[in-house]
Amino acid sequence: MAQNDNNGGKLGFEAELFKAADKLRGNMEPSDYKHVALGLIFLKYISDAFEARHAQLLAEDAAAAEDKDEYLADNIFWVPREARWSYLQASAKQSSIGLAVDDAMRAIEKDNNSLKGVLPKDYARPALNKVMLGELIDLISGIALNESNDKSKDVLGRVYEYFLSQFAGAEGKRGGEFYTPRSVVRTLVEMLEPYTGRVYDPCCGSGGMFVQSEKFVAEHGGRIGDIAIYGQESNYTTWRLAKMNLAVRGIDSDIKWNNEGSFHKDELRDLRADFILANPPFNISDWGGERLREDLRWTFGAPPVGNANYAWLQHIFHHLGSHGFAGVVLANGSMSSSQNSEGEIRKAMVEAGAVDCMVALPGQLFYSTQIPACLWILAKDRSNGLVKNTRLRDRRGEALFIDARKMGVLVDRTRRELTDEEIGRIAAAYHAWRGEGDAGDYADIPGFCKSATLEEIRKHGHVLTPGRYVGAEKAEDDGEPFTEKMARLTAQLEAQFAEGAELEARIKANLEGLGYGR
Repeated sequence: MAQNDNNGGKLGFEAELFKAADKLRGNMEPSDYKHVALGLIFLKYISDAFEARHAQLLAEDAAAAEDKDEYLADNIFWVPREARWSYLQASAKQSSIGLAVDDAMRAIEKDNNSLKGVLPKDYARPALNKVMLGELIDLISGIALNESNDKSKDVLGRVYEYFLSQFAGAEGKRGGEFYTPRSVVRTLVEMLEPYTGRVYDPCCGSGGMFVQSEKFVAEHGGRIGDIAIYGQESNYTTWRLAKMNLAVRGIDSDIKWNNEGSFHKDELRDLRADFILANPPFNISDWGGERLREDLRWTFGAPPVGNANYAWLQHIFHHLGSHGFAGVVLANGSMSSSQNSEGEIRKAMVEAGAVDCMVALPGQLFYSTQIPACLWILAKDRSNGLVKNTRLRDRRGEALFIDARKMGVLVDRTRRELTDEEIGRIAAAYHAWRGEGDAGDYADIPGFCKSATLEEIRKHGHVLTPGRYVGAEKAEDDGEPFTEKMARLTAQLEAQFAEGAELEARIKANLEGLGYGR
């Protein structure tokens, strides 16, 4: 049975391909199989891109076809002959196929510095079934066959992203460490609109924030080269997934790895980004905060040692450029917690105008946790209202609250996704409030959105939970005057009482007839 997308339609061949690939997995754990499948999809992508350019160059100048620089100039990886997909496909049925794939990965890393240490190279291990491996190569061989290079890139990118999401679902909590649900990422991207400039993620996982940012630029008529991608990831395996994910999309990036993480070894210390999109791990208690009590990043106060939420918010704020905006996914508790210093830090952020918008999300959106989450939209400096060279409405002394908890559709028994229409509604409310473009005039909508003044936020003790501000959803007006409706409902209630009394008398009479009466 084909699976459904978040708009109720049937998914295309990505779902069918994953189902077929998953059948080949047998008893292999999804966490292990993930690297087998994604590594092969990556290999297929770079080979397709290389072969397409190689054919063009052969037609123009045979000598140029063997010049590595010709490929690098077009952001295409050089693929040695023994690493090309056609060579591997021809060997798919041989018992030595695992060794051939490992040799291909090593050859590619040797000739492409940016891929050193990135590609999986354990296909020859005895525990990996070589018949399954050969069948998986045959299955992947059908992806984007006979397509143009651009079309092939798009198709393989979609397949890679879909496989990532499915493996994240299969791995449950561990899956959340490398994958943020697409609908959450799209909500952030549609709100922030990263058209141009530097885009940064200090805990980038498999790179989904970057992929959606590039996709947004392309879909809105911009040039992919107009944004520069920067990121950091502490999990080496996840960093490798991110490097491959971006390469499959043809996205140039500067993604750093170290096992100390962004707090303790900030690889991009001097970076000031125009946009930051991040989904940090929720409520991390062992982040080593006791060693960073006097860090210059704590603009609004030293975050508690037992919870990293406000450390992430301040690290991200620190890395914003002078007119930068950030979108951060955090647990709902971050909006109201007063434990240790969190309440005071939140108060300082609000009073300084750092909080632009808060969005409460529905539950069941994430693979890793059922904890409800929210979006923090931070602004570095709203004093002159200039963003993307457009003068916006002056919202100093205000913040927008959006309650999206009732949104989302179930895509399986345990998980929800926001639909395109819901994402559009959230983004439209934010852009209208900011006064951007043709978003229209902003108006508070009871139960959904509210522009609150600083004074109102103070009255709530600087708690930022949207439900406190948006109020109850307005009942739909059916045009019936209140007095008439009240009289009608009262008469209806009295009739129901009378009917209930009559039914009770009948039951008593029947019981007495059976000898059970008093």
